[in-house]
Order: sequence, then structure tokens, then C-alpha cells
Amino acid sequence: MAALLLFISGCDAERRKSDAELNLNPQQSAGRRVYDRYCDQCHEPYSSHGKKGPGLKAVFKKEYLSESGLPANDDRVCEIIRVGRSKMPAFGQTLDQQQQQDLLAYMHTL
Repeated sequence: MAALLLFISGCDAERRKSDAELNLNPQQSAGRRVYDRYCDQCHEPYSSHGKKGPGLKAVFKKEYLSESGLPANDDRVCEIIRVGRSKMPAFGQTLDQQQQQDLLAYMHTL
């Protein structure tokens, strides 16, 4: 059961919130599943640090992306997802257009 999963971060254990607790709509929930499968191993969703990639907390609430200084908008982030950047691999051949849009919708909730 997803609500019972725990995230372990250092010495802190935090219960993983369900999609309902996060008030995610169906598209955002689908994006969360994409995120969990492809992004979570490198990017912390609700923190600004902790994994090898930059944290994505509030990624769209800033004017520019922290690592690259590029504009923090759907077009730029989707391009990075599709073609990769620096150490991030490309996912354009892995994720179809709907999965990319679902992922962006979820990332807006972070």
C-alpha cells in the first residue's frame, strides 16, 4: 500500500503521502508513477538535495532552473527530459508524449 511506504533520508523517516493526500488529479498521479520509475533514483522530489541530481522541490516556482540557469518552464524542462543535459540521460525514446506531459503535471505539484 503506497500510503505505508517510507522514505528514508539519513536518520529521518517520513511516511510517503498518498496521491489523495497530495490532492493529485489523475494526470498528476500518472506523472507521479513516471517520476517514481524514472526520476526518483536521481532526483529528490520534496527536497532540494539528497541524491546525485538536483532536488526538484518547487522547480516551477523559480524563474530559472538551479543547475543550468535556463528558464523554469514546461518547454525547457520537457526538452531536458527528452534530450538530456550534462549528466542526465535522455528519455525521449523511453517516455511517450503523454508520459512526458503527465510527468510535467506532477512536477508542478512539487
